[in-house]
Amino acid sequence: MLFIGLLWAWVFGTIAQEKARIDKEMRASVSAQAKAYAEQLDRTLSQIDYLLLSLKFHWGETHGNVKLERQVAAGLIPDENKLIVSIVDRHGCLVTSTTPFDRKTPCISKTAHFLEHQRNANAGLLISDPLIGMRTKQPKIVLSRRLEDARGMFDGIVIVAIDPDYLVSFRDASAADRDDFIAVRKSDGVFLAAKTPADKSARGPMADSYTDFTRDSGVGIAPKERFYDHIPRVVAWQKVRGYPVFSMAGMSIPARNEAFAPRKRELVMILAIGTLFLVLLAAAATLYTRWRNQQRKYRSEVRDAYRIATENTQDAFYILRPVQDAAANITDFVIEDCNDQGAVNQGIERDRLVGMTLSQLYGNGEVANPLPEFRRAMEVGYLEDEIYVPKRTAHPPRWVQRRMAKTGVGLAITVKDISTIKEHEARLEQLAHTDALTSLPNRHWLTQYLPRAIERVQHAHRPLSLLFVDLDDFKLLNDTLGHAAGDELLSAAAMRLQGVLRPTDSAVRLGGDEFMLVLESIDGESDAATIANRIIERLREPFVVAGGHAHTIKASIGISVFPRDGDNMQTLMKNADIAMYSAKEAGKGGYRFFDAHLSDQLVRRLNWQKELKHAIEHEELLLHYQPRVDAVTGEITSLEALVRWKHPEHGMVPPDAFISVAEETGLIVPLGEQVIHQACRQLAQWRRDGIPLVPVAVNVSARQINGGSVSSTVHYCMKAYAIEPALLEIEITESETVAGSKIAAEEIAALQRMELSLYVDDFGTGYSSLSQLQHLDMQGLKVDRAFTSQLAKPSGVELFRAIVSMAHAIDMLVVAEGVETVEQLHTLQALGCNEIQGYFISKPVPPDNAAALIQRKKLFPAIRP
Repeated sequence: MLFIGLLWAWVFGTIAQEKARIDKEMRASVSAQAKAYAEQLDRTLSQIDYLLLSLKFHWGETHGNVKLERQVAAGLIPDENKLIVSIVDRHGCLVTSTTPFDRKTPCISKTAHFLEHQRNANAGLLISDPLIGMRTKQPKIVLSRRLEDARGMFDGIVIVAIDPDYLVSFRDASAADRDDFIAVRKSDGVFLAAKTPADKSARGPMADSYTDFTRDSGVGIAPKERFYDHIPRVVAWQKVRGYPVFSMAGMSIPARNEAFAPRKRELVMILAIGTLFLVLLAAAATLYTRWRNQQRKYRSEVRDAYRIATENTQDAFYILRPVQDAAANITDFVIEDCNDQGAVNQGIERDRLVGMTLSQLYGNGEVANPLPEFRRAMEVGYLEDEIYVPKRTAHPPRWVQRRMAKTGVGLAITVKDISTIKEHEARLEQLAHTDALTSLPNRHWLTQYLPRAIERVQHAHRPLSLLFVDLDDFKLLNDTLGHAAGDELLSAAAMRLQGVLRPTDSAVRLGGDEFMLVLESIDGESDAATIANRIIERLREPFVVAGGHAHTIKASIGISVFPRDGDNMQTLMKNADIAMYSAKEAGKGGYRFFDAHLSDQLVRRLNWQKELKHAIEHEELLLHYQPRVDAVTGEITSLEALVRWKHPEHGMVPPDAFISVAEETGLIVPLGEQVIHQACRQLAQWRRDGIPLVPVAVNVSARQINGGSVSSTVHYCMKAYAIEPALLEIEITESETVAGSKIAAEEIAALQRMELSLYVDDFGTGYSSLSQLQHLDMQGLKVDRAFTSQLAKPSGVELFRAIVSMAHAIDMLVVAEGVETVEQLHTLQALGCNEIQGYFISKPVPPDNAAALIQRKKLFPAIRP
C-alpha cells in the first residue's frame, strides 16, 4: 500500500511538474521569439535607415540632384515590390520615386510625418502609423528622414514606404502552431503588423495591446478576451534597439495543452500498470539485488581500469586530504594517493610519498610551498595554473600545468609537463620581436622598448636621440638585381649599423629599407651627429652582392632629440621621419636634425595625400591579381587582389609608393572599401563571362578593422554582387592595434559569422604571435617573404619548420609568400607547406590575364632537370 501511495503521488506530481515545465518552456520560447524577432526588425529597420541616410547624404552632396530611377537601374537601391522609395521637396510635392508618378500625384505637406520633419530639425527617423498609400491605395507604413539644403534649412523629406507585412515577411512558421503569432507595435501602442501561420495577412489575432511599454521587455498570459479568435496565449514583447517599436510574439496555450494530452494518458497508464506490477514485488526485489551486485562489480572494474590509466600516463596525479585546525581553517594537506609519475616528479619513492604532508615535502625551501593555491582551489572548487619549477636534484627545470579539482576526499591534482609547448611559444615570441631577414629587433620590439627608454632618460635628466635611417635608391637595386640581392644588402647593412653603435645603443629594422637607431646615453646633439656621420661613411663602403658585384649605396638620416623634439615615442618617431625626408630632399646621403620649419617637405606630403584622395574618388585605382597555388599539385586555389594606382602623370604607381601614405592619413579606409567593391565586381563579371571562379583574397588593414566598417562593406558587396562566402577571403595583418581593440575583435567575429576564410598576412614581420593566433581562430597564415628568402640556409629551414609545425598544431593552413625559385618550392614541399605564392608561379597580372590563369588551373611552370 505504501508503494501504491508513492506511485500515485509520483504520477500526479509529475503531471503537475510537466504542466509547470510546459508553462516555463512556453514563456522562455515566446521570449526568445520576441527577442529574435526584435533583432530581425533591428536589421530590417537599420537597412532601411541606412538607405535613407545614404539618400540624404547624396541629396546634400548633389544639391538635390537625385534621380531614384537611375539609382535603381544602377543597383544602388533594392528593387523590391514591397519597398517604395520617394523624395518630396520642401512643399511636400513628389520629386522622384522608385515607382512611376505624374504631376497629378497629390502633395503630402499636411501629413503628420512631413509636418514633424518641417518643424523639428532633430526628429531623426520617423515611423508612421499604417495609412493608405496615395498612389497604391494599399496600407503602407512610412519611414522618413529630413532633408536639408547647404544652409541647413528644411529642403524636404526622403521616404521609404513599405507594406505592413514586409515587417513580418521573414517569419519562419515551420515550427509554430497555426494559432501562434508575431506582431510589431510602436512605442505608443499603435499596431503596425502581425502574422500567424494560419492567417497570412498583416492583421493578426489581437483585439487590443496586451503590453506594458513602460518596460523594454516582458512576458505574461493574455486571456482569450483579448483576441478575436478567443484563444488564450502566452505573450512576450521586446523593444527593438534604437527604434521606437516593440516586437511581440504569442503562443497558443490550448495547442500546448493538447500536445501534453498523450503524455498525461501515458502517466495514467503507468499508474495502472505500476499498481499491478507491485504484485510481483518479491520477484522484482530478487532481480534488483542481482542488478546491484552486477553494478558493484562494474564499479570495481572501473576503479581498477582508472588505476591502470593513471599509472600509465605521463601526467602526475595526486589525491590530497586537507588538514584543518579547530577553527576549520586549512593548515596543511596530506598526500593520500599518487601515481608512479607523481612520485617520480617529487624524486621520492611512492610508498614514502603517500602519507607525507606539504610542510614535510616543501620544508627545505627549494620550491615554494603551493599551500595558498591549494586552499584557493578548495574555496572555488576548480583552479588551473602554470608554474615554473626550478632545477631540483637530477630533475631539469621545467614548466608544468596544474589542474586542481575539489572532490569528496579533498583535492584531485593533475600535473602536466608543458616545457615543450613553452619552448615553442618562446621561439615564436622571439620571431614576433625579431626581424627575420636581419635578426635585428623589429617595430613591435621598439614600441615596447622605447617608452621605457624615454622614462629612464627623463628620470636621469639626460637627452635621448632617434636616428631614422633610410637607404637611398634601394628600390632601384631591388628592381635591377632582384629581391635576393636586396635582401643580401639589407642583411649586410644591418651588420654595419650594429658595428657602428655603442653597447648602450639599439638598432631596429622598421621594415623595407628603413631602420631606427635609439641612442640612449648621449651628452647632446654632437654625439648624435658623430654617430650619424659614422653610419653614412660606413654604409658608403661598397657592398658585394649578387654573385660578387660591388654596389655602393647611400643613407639619409633624420634625427630627433628628446625632450626638445617631443616627449613621447610617437612624436619623436614622427619628427625623425620628417627630418629624414628633409635629408632626402637635400640631396640624399646626409643627415638632418628635426626642425619645426620643415614646411616644404610637409607640403609635398600633403600634396601627395591630396592626389591619392583624388585618385580614390575618381577611381584611378585598379586591381591586379596574383595566383596562390597548392604546393604539391600546382592547382590554383585563390587569387590575391593587389591594388595599383594609375596616375595620370606618373603612370602605374606600385602600392609601396602610396599605401604608407594611405595608412598614415586614414585614406586606407575608403581605399580598402574600393578594393573590396572592385574584387566582388570582378568576380561577378567573371561569372557572367563563364570563367570558373576561384576565391579572391583582399587585404584589410588594422585601421579598417578598428574603424568597424569592414564587415558592413563586405556584407553589402557580397549581397550587391551575389558573391558566395566561399569566393571571398580576407587577409589581416595582426598588429597590436587589432589584437587589443574590442571593435577589432567584434569585426573579426562578424567576418567569421559570414563564413568567410580569414588569413593572417605577413606573418613573422613583428605583428603576430602564437597567443594571438590561438585566440583569433583563422583559417591560415601567410608567411612573409623574408622567411622564404632564407630557405637556402639551415637556420631558415628550421625557422620555417617551426612555423609550419605550430600552425598545423592549431589547424591553420600555411601559405609561403615570395617563392621565386624551384629550390624554394622543393624545400617548402618537404616542410609540408600547404600553398605557395610568388614570382615562381606568376607576377600580379591584370584581370584578363588572371582569367587565363584560372582556366589553366595548374600553374607550375615547366621545370628543367
